[in-house]
Amino acid sequence: MGRYFGTDGFRGEANVDLTADHAYQVGRFLGWYYGETKRRSGDTTPVRVVIGKDTRRSSYMFEYALASGLVASGADAYLLHVTTTPSVSFVARTDGFDCGIMISASHNPYYDNGIKLISGSGEKMDEGTIAFIEDYLDGKLEVFGQRWQQIPLARRDHIGRTVDYVAGRNRYVGYLISLGLFSFKGKRVGLDCANGSAWNIAKSVFDALGAKTYVINNQPDGYNINTNAGSTHIEGLQKFVVENGLDAGFAFDGDADRCLAVDEKGEVVTGDHILYFCGKHLKEEGQLMGNTVVTTVMSNFGLYKAFDECGIRYEKTKVGDKYVYENMMMNGYRLGGEQSGHIISSRYASTGDGILTSLKIMETMIAEKKTLSQLSEGFTFYPQVLKNVRVDDKAAAQADPAVQKAIAEVAAQLGSTGRILVRESGTEPVIRVMVEAESKPLCQELVDRVVSVIQSTGHAV
Repeated sequence: MGRYFGTDGFRGEANVDLTADHAYQVGRFLGWYYGETKRRSGDTTPVRVVIGKDTRRSSYMFEYALASGLVASGADAYLLHVTTTPSVSFVARTDGFDCGIMISASHNPYYDNGIKLISGSGEKMDEGTIAFIEDYLDGKLEVFGQRWQQIPLARRDHIGRTVDYVAGRNRYVGYLISLGLFSFKGKRVGLDCANGSAWNIAKSVFDALGAKTYVINNQPDGYNINTNAGSTHIEGLQKFVVENGLDAGFAFDGDADRCLAVDEKGEVVTGDHILYFCGKHLKEEGQLMGNTVVTTVMSNFGLYKAFDECGIRYEKTKVGDKYVYENMMMNGYRLGGEQSGHIISSRYASTGDGILTSLKIMETMIAEKKTLSQLSEGFTFYPQVLKNVRVDDKAAAQADPAVQKAIAEVAAQLGSTGRILVRESGTEPVIRVMVEAESKPLCQELVDRVVSVIQSTGHAV
């Protein structure tokens, strides 16, 4: 975990944790660094950076601050305007950009914002470049064999420019439509756009594929992104699907890189459900590379039981779609994701893509000739209880022999009927204690047992 950048970018409250000056400096560095790298290799062409943003009021401020920094360093900034994170990834890798930037705090409230950096190959920025940015922000940059107190400003005809590049976003929409293997004619589909990035994209894709489309939370005002809407507040979509007799509903988050679904009965279809039936379908089609789906340690215990029953292998990574994607690339796997709805289909995208995920769910329904609820049959979602414990030292708390003994006793009691997971938060001074078992009361009892040991050993604050 970096000083400024976490697993999903530089994120915090706008103009408190993340300021316009931060954005300007990030732009200054990226424009200069990529330009200097190209110059040293004999390439004199201008650096090209593509920028997208979500619907937060502060996103406009950060867009212009980033663009100003880039242009001042001699780079050309191409503006996609309001768009999704996966569209920035798509445009960066298909249009020959040096890198991409998405301005979004994903599912966070409107007053937060973030800067997500994307490589020229459409993947999350490498840790080495991010470390250079953080050093620059801290005034201790060492790169290209020297210490830089200041980086030079571009002059005269080397100053960059901004370019309206809404055409790139439109090309992404066309790409999504081109992936539709089936007509959606006759299907009634609900879309919850979270008043975020998907608001002017998702409906046009489903309409083009022939669906009868019903949309909610597609009136962004700068303040209502994720407010009682989208994948973090899916209860509104559940009610909407049932009341309107829809075949399925899809809920996106603020930047539309994740998707959860609602079946025709109004039941939530989590990322784990999606991994289950999409993985099963790919296996039946002979397209599940390595017969393996990549998950995180937070995927539900029921998913692993269901995979075992249908003969699908799985791998577990740390929490974060970044780690899921790294594992997929290392091993050549095609499907992976998180319970939260970050689903990666590496054949089509290099990041989680909520709209793409919704299309693949529809494709599976039509190919299998099943309702969404029928696709989930065979997967029993185990009850789960998660409790966060604030501690003074995460590593010491987890390594304490008494805590380890309590964890081992719970694991032994559960055997093959559930699991316990105790892990450190990557962003807070918190230990997360999670138990999945056959009943909620049992989960609660076992979590409380481990938490009480953490507290009695003096680690809790």
